[in-house]
Amino acid sequence: MGVMRFRISSKENLDDWPELDQAYISGVDRRVFPCRVERTANEISVIRQTAESGKLHICWPVEGYGRPVVQTCSLPEREEPYPLPLELARGKISQLRNQLGAWQVAGMIIPKAFHPLNQQAHRLLAKAVQKQDQLEECSRLAQEAIVLAFQASDLMTASYTQQRLEIYRRRSTQLPSLLGCNLGQFLPAGEDERQYLKAFNAALISIDWQTIEPREGEYRWEQIDRQVEWVLSNKLFIQGGPLLDLTANGMPNWLSKWDSDFLNLQSFVSDFIETAISRYFGKIRYWEISAYGNTGGALDLTEEQRLTLVARTLEVARQVDDEIQLSIRVEQPWGGYLSSGKNRLSPLHFIDAIVRSGVGLSSVNLEVAVGYSPRKTGYRDLLELSQLLDLWGGLGIPLQISLAHPSSSGEDPLARSDVKAALTDRDRLPSEEQQADWVQQVVPLLMAKQSVVGVYWTNFSDSVPHRFPHSGLKDPSGKFKPAIGVFDHYLNQFWV
Repeated sequence: MGVMRFRISSKENLDDWPELDQAYISGVDRRVFPCRVERTANEISVIRQTAESGKLHICWPVEGYGRPVVQTCSLPEREEPYPLPLELARGKISQLRNQLGAWQVAGMIIPKAFHPLNQQAHRLLAKAVQKQDQLEECSRLAQEAIVLAFQASDLMTASYTQQRLEIYRRRSTQLPSLLGCNLGQFLPAGEDERQYLKAFNAALISIDWQTIEPREGEYRWEQIDRQVEWVLSNKLFIQGGPLLDLTANGMPNWLSKWDSDFLNLQSFVSDFIETAISRYFGKIRYWEISAYGNTGGALDLTEEQRLTLVARTLEVARQVDDEIQLSIRVEQPWGGYLSSGKNRLSPLHFIDAIVRSGVGLSSVNLEVAVGYSPRKTGYRDLLELSQLLDLWGGLGIPLQISLAHPSSSGEDPLARSDVKAALTDRDRLPSEEQQADWVQQVVPLLMAKQSVVGVYWTNFSDSVPHRFPHSGLKDPSGKFKPAIGVFDHYLNQFWV
């Protein structure tokens, strides 16, 4: 049994920290340890089954940034609690310094405004280290260092993005990535069609098994047929799926009677995969075969069974058409879900196991859905996202990115009940402006990554059933949100 303890100053109220239970510790190999978090007075204890050194990842208030996930350096266990703000400052500055060195070696030009911020963050960290016996003062100095490190991080990452995009533009008039949206059950027409075609050059046709086959053997393809014809008539890049949704509410209810008969369950799944791909043979060449296999929840399947089922679906798809391109979606790509102890494989290890099975995976879709709870991706700054993409790019497999961000935290009657819009911080609710601002920051960085071949927003309209509350680019009343204008701008900037 291992325990890592952290102190915070009296100014931080542990009772007003809803994200505290989502904290986790990762090892040198980025493996996330199963753990639980306990709080007593002004002390946090992270309890694990191992005493290995590790990095704490925790949501922390950063002025101007809400409550993003911040990480410490790798720390050994010790009797004396660590001052948490100090270790978070040390961790962020270390992360910044390491990335700075890597980008300088690669030939990146560092903006002049970066250096004063970086130097002052280092000075404040040094002062905070000297004040460790005065927790309040140490925390104040460390907090100021964190804010400056975040500002320096954003400045450096934005400059990296700009320089990468300039290189791409000199080489080609078009970037190699697609910009698209999940239509869900929506079929654009009139002004909706005009807005969609201004903002996107690709579309994801959501093929929801439980909607298509609500009763065994009774198929409802009419809506999908209309969407496919609309996409093809407008000469958009088309992708279908996911055909298999392995979350708790993602599969038809009638399958529950087969939850203890895995062989028959595989047969039903294989039959649906074959039926769907055969129906759109020659029309849909790119398929997202499965989603959320790394986290699961469907029919109490074990991790091994989910891995087997995902591999089997890819084999069946290849048997129907060996020339199609196949992708699978990964939830929580940073792997924080492993802290619950319900899974053993990290997202990378899950995909690596699929690749090693030799089924011919064409791409991986990383779902980055921030501002939601539970089980969703916490807010990260641009540098964290950049490093995640570089890590996954090391697999040598093209990446697609699915994005979601709420525009409100109120009730959303058409959203699935297992996902809720969460507060971005204590004082500020999600808004349409925040949603647009996040898109404006994230999309250029994704476009700048050579491994990224497609970026998809997860929901076009809140007026039809959807997975993520208030994630649409159009509200239920029919008004378009500012975020669609950001996509419009980037499509014209990058592709015209």
